[in-house]
Amino acid sequence: MLAIRVHQFGGPEQLQSEELPLPEPGAGQVRLKIELAGVNFIDIYHRSGRYGGDLPFIPGVEGGGVVDAVGEGVTTVQLGERVTYPLTRGSYTQYALVSADNLVKLPAEVELATAVTLMVQGLTAHYLALSSYPLQPGDTALVHAAAGGVGLLLVQVAKQRGARVIGTVSTPEKAALAQAAGADEIILYTETDFVAETKRLTDGRGVDAIYDGVGETTFLPGLDCLRPRGYMVLYGQSSGDVAPFNPQILNAKGSVFLTRPSLGHYLLNRAELQQRADDLFSWLAEGKLTVRIDQTFPLSEAAAAHRHLENRQSKGKLLLATGS
Repeated sequence: MLAIRVHQFGGPEQLQSEELPLPEPGAGQVRLKIELAGVNFIDIYHRSGRYGGDLPFIPGVEGGGVVDAVGEGVTTVQLGERVTYPLTRGSYTQYALVSADNLVKLPAEVELATAVTLMVQGLTAHYLALSSYPLQPGDTALVHAAAGGVGLLLVQVAKQRGARVIGTVSTPEKAALAQAAGADEIILYTETDFVAETKRLTDGRGVDAIYDGVGETTFLPGLDCLRPRGYMVLYGQSSGDVAPFNPQILNAKGSVFLTRPSLGHYLLNRAELQQRADDLFSWLAEGKLTVRIDQTFPLSEAAAAHRHLENRQSKGKLLLATGS
């Protein structure tokens, strides 16, 4: 099988195409014939060594395809079923082993590309808006990178919750996408100071919550955008890590709250995974959620996909097609 492996931490050039033996599923495992793998910022963190880990490894934490073989004790899925999954590293390949407990079956009406897109980014949008800071009708939320993969979905989920959404974007093209997703106000941060504009748009009150996947460049200024006792939900660091700071600043900014969540802590068991996935699939069926796929790259061009994402060129989801 063709797979992408990383033997040394570094840039996109470390994503090497290799032929590897077909893996055999163990107890509780399923072998999937991967058709599509998702590309996410966490893949870049893994590739660059930011999160450490053993070498070599196959990157990618989400994928989807067809059940090709089942291990001992697996009763929840059958050969030939279409499934997808989040948070199991090793999806940049034509065949992957995944715990049966981590699989999500696809409803008949859901395309595989859509389902894979919803695994990391859709589930992230779900837990951010419903759990990390549960938005209520009348709340105002600031969503950074509102035209990115998570951002476009998060804007839609936040609007479903009855919130007013202010989105930040870098280009007029991305502004149009965020507005089409439902954002009430758009801040073009390359031309306008987002702090001053957020204060203006909220009549000086500040927002109830900020969903920040950008990190270094937006975190500290963002604290000035929160209302007293508002929530900073820092779920990523695409611009770099937030520097250490004195927690006293949270008091000075209005006794604001800070959380640094990750998807895994909001998928603590199979029931939670299924419940969140069911919500997303239901919203799709009801026309309340749309998915934007930016580009699909061949598996062998994984490095190009990483460059596209790192250069902030993506306007939606990036996928890898295995051609298996």
